[in-house]
Amino acid sequence: AMLVTILYRLEKEPSVEGMGNPFTDVPENQWYTEAVIWAADEGIVNGMTETTYAPNDNITREQIAAILYRYAGKPAGSGNLASYPDADTVSPYAVDAMAWAVGEGIIGGMDGNLAPKDNATRAQIATILYRYLSK
Repeated sequence: AMLVTILYRLEKEPSVEGMGNPFTDVPENQWYTEAVIWAADEGIVNGMTETTYAPNDNITREQIAAILYRYAGKPAGSGNLASYPDADTVSPYAVDAMAWAVGEGIIGGMDGNLAPKDNATRAQIATILYRYLSK
């Protein structure tokens, strides 16, 4: 919820009037509700399932990459994931996003690994966002 709220605010909180809420676990009138509805409508997030978003769950490094990649318009990626020993653990939905994020210097390795399924700390999220917004 926090990451899409940041992106939503970067877009100056566009109206979500007329947009449906596809997620049963995103209740009305929460601090993140409009941001999640906007992000889903824009194709920036897909949810954990077709009907759930898990707004209070931790976010993984590959989820951050996928969200930023979609927000950026799915640009071509030039990063070489093969140089990381855990590259084969990147989820199929996130491969292009991780290649893009690595190639752009937005996400780097941790002790030589990508750690795509590791939960990101707030410090990591801040660093990734800083790198993304500095591009």
